[in-house]
Amino acid sequence: MSPPEPLPATDIEAEAELARLAERIAYHNARYHGDDAPEISDAAFDALVRRNAAIEAAFPHLVRSDSPSLSVGAAPAEHLAKVAHSRPMLSLDNGFSDEDVADFVGRVRRFLALPDDAPVRLTAEPKIDGLSCALRYERGALVRALTRGDGQVGEDVTANVRTIADIPATLAGAPEVFEVRGEVYMEKAAFAALNRQLAAAAEATGKPARQFANPRNAAAGSLRQKDAGVTASRPLRFLAHGWGEASRVPGETQGEVVAALRGFGFGVADAFAVTDDIDGALAVYRAIERARADLPFDIDGVVYKVDRLDWQVRLGFVGRAPRWALAHKFPAERAETTLRAIDIQVGRTGKLTPVARLEPVTVGGVVVTNATLHNADEIARLGVRPGDRVVVQRAGDVIPQIVENLTREVARAAWTFPAACPECGSDAVAEAGEVDIRCTGGLICPAQRVERLRHFVSRAAMDIEGMGGVTIETFFRDGLVHSPADIFRLHAQRDVLLGRERWAETSVDNLLAAIEAKRRPDPVRFLFGLGIRHVGKVTARDLLKAFGTVEAVAAVARDPDRRGEIEAIDGIGPSVAQALSDFFAEPHNVAVWDDLLTQVKPNAFVHAVAQSEVTGKTVVFTGTLETLSRDEAKAQAEALGARVSGSVSAKTDLVVAGPGAGSKLKKAAEFGVQVIDEAAWAAIVAAARA
Repeated sequence: MSPPEPLPATDIEAEAELARLAERIAYHNARYHGDDAPEISDAAFDALVRRNAAIEAAFPHLVRSDSPSLSVGAAPAEHLAKVAHSRPMLSLDNGFSDEDVADFVGRVRRFLALPDDAPVRLTAEPKIDGLSCALRYERGALVRALTRGDGQVGEDVTANVRTIADIPATLAGAPEVFEVRGEVYMEKAAFAALNRQLAAAAEATGKPARQFANPRNAAAGSLRQKDAGVTASRPLRFLAHGWGEASRVPGETQGEVVAALRGFGFGVADAFAVTDDIDGALAVYRAIERARADLPFDIDGVVYKVDRLDWQVRLGFVGRAPRWALAHKFPAERAETTLRAIDIQVGRTGKLTPVARLEPVTVGGVVVTNATLHNADEIARLGVRPGDRVVVQRAGDVIPQIVENLTREVARAAWTFPAACPECGSDAVAEAGEVDIRCTGGLICPAQRVERLRHFVSRAAMDIEGMGGVTIETFFRDGLVHSPADIFRLHAQRDVLLGRERWAETSVDNLLAAIEAKRRPDPVRFLFGLGIRHVGKVTARDLLKAFGTVEAVAAVARDPDRRGEIEAIDGIGPSVAQALSDFFAEPHNVAVWDDLLTQVKPNAFVHAVAQSEVTGKTVVFTGTLETLSRDEAKAQAEALGARVSGSVSAKTDLVVAGPGAGSKLKKAAEFGVQVIDEAAWAAIVAAARA
């Protein structure tokens, strides 16, 4: 294994790498969750996430508002109805060693203000590599099934889920409202049989064979069919592991609720166990790891959860994950192969990404042919050249990463990263402090123009139904669309669209109606859709929360004297401010912006928060808190729509004082700020939750 890459030495280096990681992780999240078409292995993705977390830990003042640690999943598919989850379906933090598990339990103890030797009972169960699904039952009847989607909004797959034999249509004795969460999966033997069936059908019709790469993709593709009859023909299974909204939770511990799920008729992993301590949890991990190859379904680790539900409630969530759970991942699988070639792909931001083309090799039962080499530094680190014998690894059933070059000492010409964009011939350079090499052609580069248009209409951005990537690409190629504003002028091209192959009147009118429906777009999606560097959805939301409208954001970004207003926003640093300034300093970007605003009028931003008596107020905690940790108190306040400050000023609205409160209590008296004790704070929290 290669030694860990050293951390950045300066704020500038750290900020630049965090920006690159945010972009790469968001891209691969969308490929995995949104398209069921991952481009890198689970191990490679986990390595990116670990690298991001390590830099954030070393440079906490540089944590981005669009940090991957704050996001989950990807936008729902276009052809399925979108429904908001009653409670978010979030992801899990990952651990990769026994030490990571010990750190997890330590964090639980510290957050709950428990003694270092206090027992923390955990549950442990296999982490199935399937498609997450939420099943809502009302009065015992299944009424809706949603995929995870982006964690906030999922895809309605109710009709398809009703065809899965493992999922009961009714529950006897269940709470009036009860949402069961688990994984839809396909067993390994059933996956192999399905691929044989598809190959035989293709041979009989003379059509190209559609083969699924792995059981997870097969399950996802089968569940997300337009036709529930296709889903019914596929051998899908379901295992339950948790719950979402519930009018009554049938148990006081994770173990008790899982037992209730079994009683309702759901399958639960046979290896599910409740353990008294870390050693017990790790023993379950080792047993499951030994049995992994013989399990009928794919797994990629073991999930631990704090058993006590009252502790789970107190621990709550941070960013995209619960504080009370951890996924302990298995080591990656490896194989040797030959690197045939290195190709360059150009992304929407101009980034040149090298892609390794491999001699086909089977790793853990899956044939892989490609790997993303990330950047020029990664190529230099590995010393890879076409013709080299390399070691590839995968932790999931997806494209692997190259981890070792076995023939780097063999005399062979070094592979040189291109100095010009392969799409437009413009110079390809790395900005100061950055590793990634980008095309300088901007919108004159056809790859960037097409990719930016694809991004603009994508599900995560403007979400124009029927305007997929292939449609945008063909419209651009044929001269129908060159800029985002041209999309909203297509109504004048209706006759031209009707004359295109495979475009009937209904499909044309549906597309035009979908475009018209976006003339008053959501401002966050609109701003994110512009593809401004470092402005992800979270950053776009923070900007709009601060300035209210996209026009106001643009006005601040265009004025050099107001740049400090952007940098002053919590979670947004100099990189975002510079990126916005750079974007609006380019005449062609301003022309695109001004042209687009002649066609659309984004809504003003509306920020919804939990309503309580401290919503919109500034709260300071001081002294010793006896029933909760400072982290838990801050999380409670933010959940109620309050801002937590570390110091008392004339702008402070409320001080929560525990024993030992000193100078802050005196300042509160000076400024006439209301002071309450911990019990009164607990009453405010309880009233808001009631």
